[in-house]
Amino acid sequence: MSTIESAGTISGAGAGFLDRERTIATAGFNRWLVPPAALCIHLCIGMAYGFSVFWLPLSRAIGLTAPKTCGDISLFQELFTTSCDWKVASMGWMYTLFFVLLGIAAAVWGGWLERVGPRKAGFVSALCWCGGLFLGAIGVYTHQLWLLWLGSGVIGGIGLGLGYISPVSTLVKWFPDRRGMATGMAIMGFGGGAMIGAPLANILMNGGKFFSFFGGQFELGFAGFKSANDVGVWQTFLAMGVIYFVFMMIGAFRYRLPPPGWQPEGWTPPSKANAMISKNNVHLNDAHKTPQFWLIWWVLCLNVSAGIGVIGMASPMLQEIFAGKLIGLPDVGFNALDAGQKAQIAAIAAGFAGLLSLFNIGGRFFWASLSDKIGRKNTYYTFFILGIVLYALAPTFAAMGSKFLFVLGFGIILSMYGGGFATVPAYLADMFGTQFVGAIHGRLLTAWSTAGIIGPVVVNYIREFQLAAGVPRDQLYNTTMYILCAMLIAGLICNYLIKPVDAKWHMKDADVAKLQAASASAAAAGPHGSYGIGFGGLDAKAALFWAFVGVPLLWGVWKTLESAVKIF
Repeated sequence: MSTIESAGTISGAGAGFLDRERTIATAGFNRWLVPPAALCIHLCIGMAYGFSVFWLPLSRAIGLTAPKTCGDISLFQELFTTSCDWKVASMGWMYTLFFVLLGIAAAVWGGWLERVGPRKAGFVSALCWCGGLFLGAIGVYTHQLWLLWLGSGVIGGIGLGLGYISPVSTLVKWFPDRRGMATGMAIMGFGGGAMIGAPLANILMNGGKFFSFFGGQFELGFAGFKSANDVGVWQTFLAMGVIYFVFMMIGAFRYRLPPPGWQPEGWTPPSKANAMISKNNVHLNDAHKTPQFWLIWWVLCLNVSAGIGVIGMASPMLQEIFAGKLIGLPDVGFNALDAGQKAQIAAIAAGFAGLLSLFNIGGRFFWASLSDKIGRKNTYYTFFILGIVLYALAPTFAAMGSKFLFVLGFGIILSMYGGGFATVPAYLADMFGTQFVGAIHGRLLTAWSTAGIIGPVVVNYIREFQLAAGVPRDQLYNTTMYILCAMLIAGLICNYLIKPVDAKWHMKDADVAKLQAASASAAAAGPHGSYGIGFGGLDAKAALFWAFVGVPLLWGVWKTLESAVKIF
């Protein structure tokens, strides 16, 4: 038994409270309480996208006002040095650790999650993610890069994987009528985590106002942990670890599972059969043996590869393409700008990155919800066809000097990047049924890990090649855009080839009933009566829970818009 599998199996009432059978909803439970529980976890682990806010302060943790360099130090030496500041590039490896470990953890422990339920998985996710922040704080305090990598990167990355997939199967079962919308609501939170976490971390480190009303008459701020002798990062790690732990525990303990066979009141499955939505289940051990699994794997990988490369280079791309145009100097190229002007356009480009995050988040909900109407396959057709058109037009928008069309085009591209993540769990449920969809989704996320390597490598290395060849900076990304178009064409072909799963892979009804027996017993032992509120409507309890997660999310949106408005 692995360490994770042993978590929560200690005898006693506390351990039993984590068991799957203790999470079966009783009569009268409102299914609209489940999405905000998922958001409690996803908004916390989504800070993985915003970790770059720590890189510059950490790059001068010893030098304080400027990085203290030690010549040509190797990466291995950086792991253990206590007298030299770390390079930003070395800390950037955290992103690789985050998303590789996310995919591995989701694939390895997805089956365990289906057995033990979302509460125990959410609980372990909180221990790993927040424990990783605490260990990372020790690494920062002692200036040991290896400890930062181990804590936040490896242990935190495992927490990312478990937290990311913890609500998927549960939401799909609670919302058989709106699979796409349900998973879109939760996975939207992962995209929004950095939008809250990055400005929060900045205020905790450097001080600032959380909000201000009535012309500054009412405001709430924080002095910041930064001092003359400290950049304030390790204290910020600890503070955010505590905040996140509270939120993630609330989310984990608010998860509930529907009884087997539950359906929303007033809803009946469509009488007209849809060949692309299976009424059968495929076992976790068989899903990867089907061509459908690998075709969807490539669909996700190629869609994400194209988007993730752009995310990583969004800021320099806007600066190099538009340069002086961003500050009212239309004829001044990037190399002709002085240091002060480059600082100005860097601040504007940060707003561009923030605006893309808004499209990323909105796309997760919009496209996943739309997929309930037009189908998952048609939704991915839209991603690929529209993406090809927009990538192909990007060089034209740049040549026209149109900031609006350029930003709008990439905003739509990033909305489809987020939409791809949010739609794929529903696609899997349509293909393989709901019994093992969380675990199958976990294995599919290795496509994300792969894309996290392919996308940035394609964008970054082609840029370096173009620079070495003397290509003007405003044309550096033209070739890249056409290569990304080719990747999307490949994804379009994979999506076209997806057909319903062969009946030979379907589980027998008796085998499904046997797996659901424990949940059925727990449901039978509880109160009987009505479950949920049919198609929707929020009662007071659900509305308060939505406000609990919605207020921080709206705060993050406001902070992002404050920064993004500088582009125009």
